[in-house]
Amino acid sequence: MKSTRERILQTLLTNPRSTISDLAEAVHINNISVRHHLTNLQAEGSIFAEEERHGVGRPRLVYSLTETGQEKFPTRYLQLTDRLLTHLKQTLPEGEFRQIFSDMAKGLAVEQGAKIKSLPLEEKLDILKENLENEGFSIEWEQEGDEYRINEVACPFYHIGQNHPEVCAMDQTLISTMLSIPTEKVQCVLNGDDLCSYIIKKPKISEVAK
Repeated sequence: MKSTRERILQTLLTNPRSTISDLAEAVHINNISVRHHLTNLQAEGSIFAEEERHGVGRPRLVYSLTETGQEKFPTRYLQLTDRLLTHLKQTLPEGEFRQIFSDMAKGLAVEQGAKIKSLPLEEKLDILKENLENEGFSIEWEQEGDEYRINEVACPFYHIGQNHPEVCAMDQTLISTMLSIPTEKVQCVLNGDDLCSYIIKKPKISEVAK
């Protein structure tokens, strides 16, 4: 059975711009309880509220899903994406199919990589972390001697990667392109590891000067 919060989100998925009264009626709880759940859902970024004029008097608040909230219902998008990639894989030569993901990643990373090219590596890694989080990744990095390990705690491509491991080239290419440093993948969840990990070596001063 779905929780009350899940039923509220489901209602907003099919009925955006719902009021508190609309939601209370839809999920069969009182307005005070709905307001409590909405406050928590707003705090986590799943919904947002807007004022809406409605006749005479004060505007009323209406609620809708944010992009984060919409991503809680990914099934139909995953099915469509999987079918599309399966069709492309059957239609294109293997090399061209793999190149699609590399080109997409470079397109996302090349502009940002140029902006941070002159920064110290540690600052680049912090900016990389922020940019990848905007793309749905969750990463942490740590220094190990002359190397840096980038641990990918969460990946937005995990479910698609089950049937299309070629998509995993995207995150590695994103990292390499943004940092302008070759990246070695040393762990992968699709191989049974707990997470995906990458190793980069700290460039020598002579290499940085180029």
